[in-house]
Amino acid sequence: MSFRSRPAVPAVPLDLPADLSFLLWQGVRPEPLIRAAALARREGTAGVDALLGHRLMDEDAYYRALARAVGARYLGARIEPGPLARFPHDALAGAVGLAGGGVAVAPRGAAAAAEAAEALGRHRPAWAYRPGPTPLQTLAAALVLLSLPPLAVAPTVVQLGLLTAFNLLLLAATTFRLAALAIEPAPAPEPARDDAALPVYTVLVALHREAAVVPALLRALAALDYPAAKLDLTIVIEEDDADTAAALAAARDLARFEVVVAPAGMPRTKPRALNVALPLARGEYLVVYDAEDAPDSGQLRSAAAAFAAAPRRTACLQGRLVIDNTDDSWLTRCFTLEYAALFDVLGPALSAWRLPVPLGGTTTHFRTEVLRALHGWDAWNVTEDADLGMRLALAGYQVGDLPLATLEEAPSTLRPWLRQRTRWMKGFLQTAITHGRHPGDNLRRLGPLGLLCAASLILGTVLSALVYPVLMTCAAWRFLTLPLDGSDPLASFTLGVSLVLFAAGLGAMLLPAALGCVRRGWWRLLPWVAVLPLYYGLVGVAAWLGVLELIRAPARWNKTEHGLARTSRSGALRRDISLASRPALRQ
Repeated sequence: MSFRSRPAVPAVPLDLPADLSFLLWQGVRPEPLIRAAALARREGTAGVDALLGHRLMDEDAYYRALARAVGARYLGARIEPGPLARFPHDALAGAVGLAGGGVAVAPRGAAAAAEAAEALGRHRPAWAYRPGPTPLQTLAAALVLLSLPPLAVAPTVVQLGLLTAFNLLLLAATTFRLAALAIEPAPAPEPARDDAALPVYTVLVALHREAAVVPALLRALAALDYPAAKLDLTIVIEEDDADTAAALAAARDLARFEVVVAPAGMPRTKPRALNVALPLARGEYLVVYDAEDAPDSGQLRSAAAAFAAAPRRTACLQGRLVIDNTDDSWLTRCFTLEYAALFDVLGPALSAWRLPVPLGGTTTHFRTEVLRALHGWDAWNVTEDADLGMRLALAGYQVGDLPLATLEEAPSTLRPWLRQRTRWMKGFLQTAITHGRHPGDNLRRLGPLGLLCAASLILGTVLSALVYPVLMTCAAWRFLTLPLDGSDPLASFTLGVSLVLFAAGLGAMLLPAALGCVRRGWWRLLPWVAVLPLYYGLVGVAAWLGVLELIRAPARWNKTEHGLARTSRSGALRRDISLASRPALRQ
């Protein structure tokens, strides 16, 4: 029998945990292990998490050493699960049966499963978009569409009466937006400072054809002020996205992250990719960012403090989304104003009122256990964020406001803007269809005011966009041609009511955007508020395109290209900017 000699171990007393001390017998120098042990004690985490989280040792080298220490064969990524493998159970347990026999074991496994597309529909079919509209919903929509041509030749009184009735239906959305002007947002919570008491935080980013922005994204995520050993940074990519995979491999030195590959299958959507990674999330809290995001570096600490102070019913915090390439075009200026109204005025008010909040798709912080209990995102809904906001409300949870910014890039030309907005409008329709099947149950869960809020912000947003170009044209025509001499009192009264409601709607469009500008000190943007009526005319075009796409391709995900910004107000979107010179994002 022969014995292999072991590397000599320094004859000094070392206070190392077991998950680090074995590395001394594998020839690893003691200095990084001693530093990792000290960091683990300070941050209240395992030794291996500190070692790998602070990049004191290569992850592949650690697991190779572990395999040698226990006499096992190291497989790396070459794992083919057997027919009895179960996801996510095997991945969470850290062991999976292999196709050729035997068992693969790892502290953290990586796997994928097709159930990411169907889990919600299987467990909560009433809250899933598939299989689409019910026969009753389809019949109602057909009747509405068939009634439109006769209205074009209907008597003036009928047209004005229907116009007034529809304006009254949209009055709820107008009221919420105008009432939000009176709500003063709460200040940002004091960030948590005790590293040992901080929980593990998962950062989840789904990428598809985003090779160009990978370096900037990883630099932005590396700048997050959070203990590295407690930062579970996960990037999800599609199986056939070789360019993004190569960019991630080339950028390994920028940050420590794990890559989860979403298996081939339908639908090819962001929520399905997020669902693949959700079971593998290690964090007590989880945040979703987009490919082009540049979040405030203190966001995670502040969110952790806010969650700790909030009741358990607060299951989500919505951060503030801010367009940074404002000066690219008139479209980006209006987009900036739109986001200022939504995230700096309306969103904080809805949170203060504890009403349903359509989430923003990025910078959404969750209690991970609640997100799993709700079965993640609806893979077949192309505005999975708005849908999840409604499901949180229906399940009895609340969305809090996190007044810290994430800078974003907006499309600066018409074609990509229309593609993105068409997807949003289609997804709002999908959400309205999903949660419009059982109005009685929704009323019981949300109450009258909550149901009114949800209906006006989801269905009302689409309906108002659909009729906006038509109503603007009809209102102008009737105002110019209808005699106002009092010869037809009913028609004059109806027209007067319509004009008053139209003025209220115009105020609800312009005033929140103006207030958002004032709160951020964007004085030079205020004149552009006057352009918003034209901008919302384009939103109406996108709404009609969304209706057509819902019929033709309900699961199509219109990809928005990133990394095209020509300007950056803060400098954060410039590709050549260094993290040291990047200005603070607490705007």
